Amino acid sequence: MMEASLALVVILVALLLGSAPIAVALGLTSLLYFYYFTTVPLTQVPERLFNSLNSFPLMAIPFFVLAANIMSRGGISKRLTDFGASLVGHFRGGLAITTVLACMFFAAVSGSSPATVVAVGAIMIPAMLKNGYPKEFSTGIVATSGSLGILIPPSIPLIVYGISTEQNIGNLFVAGVLPGIVAGVLLLVMVVFVAWRRKYGLAGGEYRATGKQRLLAFRDAILALLLPVVVLGGIYSGFFTPTEASAVAVAYSLIVSLFIYKELKFRQLWDVVITSARTSAMVMFIIANGILFTFVLASERIPGTVSEAIAAWDLQPWQFLILVNILLLFVGCVMETSSAILILAPILLPIALELGIDPIHFGIIVVMNLEIGMITPPLGLNLFVASGMSGMSVLQVAKAALPSALVLLLALAIVTFVPFLSTAFI
Repeated sequence: MMEASLALVVILVALLLGSAPIAVALGLTSLLYFYYFTTVPLTQVPERLFNSLNSFPLMAIPFFVLAANIMSRGGISKRLTDFGASLVGHFRGGLAITTVLACMFFAAVSGSSPATVVAVGAIMIPAMLKNGYPKEFSTGIVATSGSLGILIPPSIPLIVYGISTEQNIGNLFVAGVLPGIVAGVLLLVMVVFVAWRRKYGLAGGEYRATGKQRLLAFRDAILALLLPVVVLGGIYSGFFTPTEASAVAVAYSLIVSLFIYKELKFRQLWDVVITSARTSAMVMFIIANGILFTFVLASERIPGTVSEAIAAWDLQPWQFLILVNILLLFVGCVMETSSAILILAPILLPIALELGIDPIHFGIIVVMNLEIGMITPPLGLNLFVASGMSGMSVLQVAKAALPSALVLLLALAIVTFVPFLSTAFI
């Protein structure tokens, strides 16, 4: 047992240090384990891979990815941005405030952090640069605010956590609302403070909307703003499951983008579908190999062994949560979000349950930690997306995003030690 466990760790670390893609590292480690340490026929490996994806809740992921891409192309991000500008454009730093609000709005309809960065950043980074904001500040705000896409529901990482730990995905979605708002509000406070202190933007704001213009902007954005209400309302009322909600999101975004806003053309749908298929295939391949690796961990009783070892330390719940936050912040810097959840959640959750920590609250903590990992090098996905959009290097974007990453750390601390924020509506 000890020999197999040590071999697992050595092989996985060696593959990751050798720059192997995370899905390949997980899959190859599992394959070698089956070959050398079990009598299970290798023909069962593809069967297990298939069965790991043969899950009704997992169908929500490609649907939400497709819905996010439809909304990015269909003019929804522009209308959400215009609505935000009509509300706060008259304040100093109004465009920066609009960027955070637009990211929060779009996160609530897309469920994807990179999609949020692209959709909002394509509009707001040029606008902020035109109005005198430094490129570093503009790009850092977009990269950080976009990371709210994996916390504010619908959220693909919350789906992955729910599947890997057998928790109710609808409850996880509802639990992410208040923590997402807390993180967004703290980012808004930071943006306002920095804009006033450094005199970013115009003293009278960049855009002063009249009452009629605000009403028109709200009218244009109302259909986009209603999507999270439809999705979460349908789930929480029991009208449909999270997976069915993802299909509703696709149908809703198609109708709005094709027939009401009319900014998405039928001839563009093929490109949208292909892009979504590629993204979904990448995510699902990671999940399949992650679930296979989770099976290997369970076979070696590694979660149980770790649980017993940590239990022997006789930690208080708050001490355990601090330890988990430190671990996950480090892991988020070097590992893709879904893989980290699939590997660590089944190990850490049993300990959390032993200490009386609510599993839904624990899931929000896990996702918030990995949310910060989206904007920390070397593997922060949002850094690469924002770098490609702004022309800055990844390290320059990471440095620019550091102040707002510290704000997200503050939000994480608040949510960690105030469980009510996660469990209030469950």
